[in-house]
Amino acid sequence: MADTADTRTPAQIEADIRRRRETLAETLDEIGVRVHPKTIVGDAKAKVVSNIDHTLGRAYVGVNRAVTDVRARFVDEDGAPRLERVVPVALVVVGVVGLLAVSTRRRKG
Repeated sequence: MADTADTRTPAQIEADIRRRRETLAETLDEIGVRVHPKTIVGDAKAKVVSNIDHTLGRAYVGVNRAVTDVRARFVDEDGAPRLERVVPVALVVVGVVGLLAVSTRRRKG
């Protein structure tokens, strides 16, 4: 068996104990901060806000892409409307609005 005798002086042992107590106190303080309800709530809020920001960013990109795609279908590279596509859509919209107006009048009358 190996000799495990401690060759430190009492002053060295006391200094070591003091350092370990200080380290333990710091660790306990850190744990106390981490498990404090305000810290937990703050971390949860930050995570929710981050998720919302991420979701809104993705939604914005998706909407922006959709608007760009639709615009590309109805406007050419020079910014002029593509009448061969705009006119049929306009006629469909006018037809739907007309049908809704007629149906509303029939219900009231």
